[in-house]
Amino acid sequence: MALWLNLGEIFRVNAVKYPQNIAFCDQNRRFTFPQSNQRINQLAHALLAMGLQKGDTVSCFLENCIEICELYIACAKIGVVINPINFRLVAPEVEYIANNADAKAIFVHDEFVPVIQQVRDKLTQVKEFIVVGSPRDGYREYEDLLGSQSQDEPRASVKPADPWILLYTSGTTGRPKGVVRSHESYIAFYLINGCDFFFGPKDMVLTCMPLCHVNTTFFSFTVTYLGGGNYIHPARSFRPAEILKVVQEQGITFISLIPTHYNLIFSLPEEELKSYDLSSINKLLCSSAPARVEHKKAILSLIPGVKLFEGYGSTEAGIVTTLMPEDQLRKPGSIGKESAGTDLVKILDENGKEVPQGEVGELYSRGPMLFDGYYKLPEATAEAFVGEYFSAGDMARQDEDGYYYLVDRKKNMIITGGENVYPSEVENVLVAHEAVFDVAVIGLPHEKWGEQVTAVVILKDGKTTTAEDLKAFARDQLAPYKCPKDIIFIAADEMPRTGTGKILHRILRDRYGKKPS
Repeated sequence: MALWLNLGEIFRVNAVKYPQNIAFCDQNRRFTFPQSNQRINQLAHALLAMGLQKGDTVSCFLENCIEICELYIACAKIGVVINPINFRLVAPEVEYIANNADAKAIFVHDEFVPVIQQVRDKLTQVKEFIVVGSPRDGYREYEDLLGSQSQDEPRASVKPADPWILLYTSGTTGRPKGVVRSHESYIAFYLINGCDFFFGPKDMVLTCMPLCHVNTTFFSFTVTYLGGGNYIHPARSFRPAEILKVVQEQGITFISLIPTHYNLIFSLPEEELKSYDLSSINKLLCSSAPARVEHKKAILSLIPGVKLFEGYGSTEAGIVTTLMPEDQLRKPGSIGKESAGTDLVKILDENGKEVPQGEVGELYSRGPMLFDGYYKLPEATAEAFVGEYFSAGDMARQDEDGYYYLVDRKKNMIITGGENVYPSEVENVLVAHEAVFDVAVIGLPHEKWGEQVTAVVILKDGKTTTAEDLKAFARDQLAPYKCPKDIIFIAADEMPRTGTGKILHRILRDRYGKKPS
């Protein structure tokens, strides 16, 4: 039986195979594969010296940095499970996740130590606290930890089916839930991504999406697996001019971004946009939310010849569908067909009845039927769930060519006067207004209609409009019952989002919702 090499094992191979290639770098540091492998081995030995054993969990509360990459790979080498915690979370949320994950140690960025201190006494299983960056009282220093350990390869027996990463869902509809992913599930995606995206040892990825998120563990580490490099950039704030400068100076070949990032990039003055040399980029990914067609056209115009991909997936199921470069403008609004790593096995209609695969396209052709896709998970992942199938709660339709189109999340659907309204449809109309930067549509309680369609709007810098103007704009393109009855204007930093930029509709409903009197 063949046993595929996990990321820790292949890293050792890459250190020999690509001795001159940069594995990880940032604004101040550059480490080749051999240099990184030595540091990672030291870290692995340090974890073992703490008493950690195969199957134990280590949490980390870190911003994007080289150290979190080293921790991922060190854990892979010795069979320890890494639990990356979103650095945007507050103390009680960190407490819940670390305890739920049964973490034995936690790595913390120096600036986040005050957050951990609020709940340190409540982290019942954590015995070791390690700080990355400046020294902090009561925390072991990361570099000191490495300096006292051997650079030799650690001895461990790690199987492909063993767990590697314990990620927690973003909690768009409720409390975060832990998702255990095995080495083999990631290896499969690395090989699939390598083929689909044409990754290789000459690639240099700009990682600016959070390294605590599944997006980066799938794509940034695909390049690591194949001998390419990662430029690690902070994820907390996206400054488009700074990002484009890094692309120009570092010869970046690939970036994974979300629609909000592209929105910010194209908010720059056209003259400034064209002043950067972006010719090194040969492929781009847009994920986490549907991309606007005008942004796709702008990307293809800004970087002629770039291969643009759009991906849909989840923490639990991985990459589910991919829209390939040749379909970006041919199938606008689509999230593509099934990816090779998933098996779409069940389709339910809006009444919960299973639809045979062969009838999906035919059924949709008879009317706007909505579907909820259920995806078969890799065996090692499925063990973390009750039963064999998992649903992300997203609804989609399929066209006659087999391409899927997201409609919305079930829990975001608004029922007003007995009519179903899908927020994404209304959002797509409002965001096309010249003054609108971003928008979220939610249903708020209404005494007569049950729920009232409400739009929460962020305006573009320097642009103004009124609620009545936006309502009129919507009425020209939507049925009356779909049009927002109320418009709430907020600042960009007031919009609640996940670590990857997804809007948290439930928080908006909690914030602005009031029961009808």
